[in-house]
Amino acid sequence: MAESRSHKKGKTGARKEVPISGGRKLDSIRGNTAIEVERGGNKQSINKALSRLSTQSNKSKLLKVPQKDIEMAVDLAINKKMNVVVSNLSGTKRKKTK
Repeated sequence: MAESRSHKKGKTGARKEVPISGGRKLDSIRGNTAIEVERGGNKQSINKALSRLSTQSNKSKLLKVPQKDIEMAVDLAINKKMNVVVSNLSGTKRKKTK
């Protein structure tokens, strides 16, 4: 499926879709930050995005979700014991898990 304009805009970075283990791809790495954009809005898709972010052990992690899903994403990251910054797609609202 083609990516939406907001998904492409959220993946700002020099390298896009960085290959990771298991034949998966991480949306973007910008400097020392791994970025994953998830527009799905359900628990399964956010959990998959968190598992892709967890492969980056020496980077800070940023998960971008629609604003209505920020609380759900923070709760799922806390349950997985992950140190992640969850942001809305435009980057105006942010929540840290730890």
